[in-house]
Amino acid sequence: MKLTITAAILAFASQLVSSHYTFPYLVVGSTATAEYQYVRMTDNHYSRSPVTDVKSAPMKCYESNTAASTSTYTVAAGTTLGFKADQALYHPGYLDIYMAKANPTANTESAGSGAVWFKVAEWVPGWTKAGGFTWPSENQQTFTFTIPKCIPAGEYLVRIEHIALHSASTYGGAQLYIACGQIKVTGGGSGNPGPLVSFPGAYTGNEPGILLNIYNLPANYTGYTAPGPAKFTC
Repeated sequence: MKLTITAAILAFASQLVSSHYTFPYLVVGSTATAEYQYVRMTDNHYSRSPVTDVKSAPMKCYESNTAASTSTYTVAAGTTLGFKADQALYHPGYLDIYMAKANPTANTESAGSGAVWFKVAEWVPGWTKAGGFTWPSENQQTFTFTIPKCIPAGEYLVRIEHIALHSASTYGGAQLYIACGQIKVTGGGSGNPGPLVSFPGAYTGNEPGILLNIYNLPANYTGYTAPGPAKFTC
């Protein structure tokens, strides 16, 4: 009997892990780089467990002291860039990508501190009263965007974040899967990216795009509201 219970617990734990994911690959153009070569190795690289406290330190890059051991990729402004997950995203949710000018360099732990992050891409759930939700990030594995041509040259962090909403009906129930890549942008321009936010700090956890029962919507629901600032465009 004990063996049966133990086997069931192990099977359940394995199922939980397999439904979670990480973003270990930086994508440049259409090519994925090596695992954690240009992406900081996250604290969940074994467990795949999400961040659930939006006010906690892991909200920045979900890593602890891996910046110096991560390489920085040199790439021109206007290039297609992004991330590849270790499997297709299993959960319904909202996905976005941010960038932050790195100070002093991308491979220092202090980079990305304070209100320096601006949104460059997002995959926003659609919704209609007749058809319900559509999830553009669900069952996808690679997410790319075009580096804005107007941003100043220099070193940046690039941060991907998937906010899984399948258990977001109570505070702290949303699951956030996060990773940061390190890049050096060449070319570029004299743009002034913004609005700028900090991680942690951008979210309270009470935003309608984070605290949401996707299975039991209010009668007056009109559609998904993305958390965070508006997307920056040149």
